Amino acid sequence: MSTQQEAPQDRVLTVPNTLSLARLVGVPLFLWLVLAEADWWALGVLVFAGLSDWLDGKLARVLNQTSRLGAVLDPAADRLYILATLVGLTIRDIIPLWLVAVLVARELAIVPIAPIVRRLGYGGTLPVHFIGKTGTLCLLYAFPLLLLGDHDGAVASAAKVVGWSFAIWGTGLYWWAAVLYWEQTRQLVVAARGSSAAGPASGAGQGEEPGQPGESGRDGPGRPGPPADPPSGDQKGAETPR
Repeated sequence: MSTQQEAPQDRVLTVPNTLSLARLVGVPLFLWLVLAEADWWALGVLVFAGLSDWLDGKLARVLNQTSRLGAVLDPAADRLYILATLVGLTIRDIIPLWLVAVLVARELAIVPIAPIVRRLGYGGTLPVHFIGKTGTLCLLYAFPLLLLGDHDGAVASAAKVVGWSFAIWGTGLYWWAAVLYWEQTRQLVVAARGSSAAGPASGAGQGEEPGQPGESGRDGPGRPGPPADPPSGDQKGAETPR
């Protein structure tokens, strides 16, 4: 057949992408509900966000609907929910400023990774490590519990304790993931330098003239071939670090 099928990674209208878009639309709604102190509605939006975050990854694998758009939407929705929650809960004095500072500092710590990886030819992406995903989920569980803990009663008190447990674990895992992403980046830089150093040596051994392609393809001596895949984590396609 002459008709070409759309590659899975180029799909836009998929079930996982629809769920991720719905989560994005819910971000401003959630922030407005928190500031309006409509806490039960805000909790409902957060519960939907948490469930859809798990479900879109599951469906992407089961339905074979991984896509480049999904690799962008999924972590973007997570970060925006965390940002909106930090803003809302800080304004209402539910979480302290030091927690906000620690989480924002983590995001700033991984900002240089994208340009480094892009310069190495990987498109500015790294596989999402399961440690980062776990840390994100812990934070997404922590915030609704802390919001619930701002009320009176035994249930609220228990929710506050459990919420802070998730918040502390999530923050620790969030920073651990940042260290792992920097280690992945270091490995890529070392591999790229090794390829550059090996190129001239292999070309000289075969008696090739400068500027002529070697046996491996179109890349000449001294020019590394196409980069290998980045060190793998638990990934749904090539996603940005979380």
